Amino acid sequence: MAKQKPAAQSPPKPYRVFVSHATADKWLAKTLCEKIENTGTVTFRDDRDINGGDDIPEEIRKQIKQSKEIVVLLTPESVGRPWVTLEVGAAWGRSKRMRIVLVRCHVSVDSIPDMIKNKKAIPLNDFDEYANELTKRVRDHHDKR
Repeated sequence: MAKQKPAAQSPPKPYRVFVSHATADKWLAKTLCEKIENTGTVTFRDDRDINGGDDIPEEIRKQIKQSKEIVVLLTPESVGRPWVTLEVGAAWGRSKRMRIVLVRCHVSVDSIPDMIKNKKAIPLNDFDEYANELTKRVRDHHDKR
């Protein structure tokens, strides 16, 4: 009788962070993604990760659903932008399963959309503190696997 091979375990799903930003803030969003990825996290940024011919709303919906957190870069360029509002709304709809992190850059707390005003917003200058917290969550995520 042949020995059965042990069932191969699928690799753990990566901890994903969706980064929401205005196109005008691409450089800053890229910098935040690099800091986030240094924690062992996979990031999604629409300007980098959506290919020509992709269905943009469907890809955004899919990526938000696969993410554990959304980082919303709030700048004078992004506050009130329809796509950022759409992404925040999709994340807000999943808020019991998804952490929503607001990063403020040159905007006041009064500018934060009402649906997420109760979230603690992180000033951009304190982003490294968020990265440290994220590192712990990523480690815990991998330890559970």
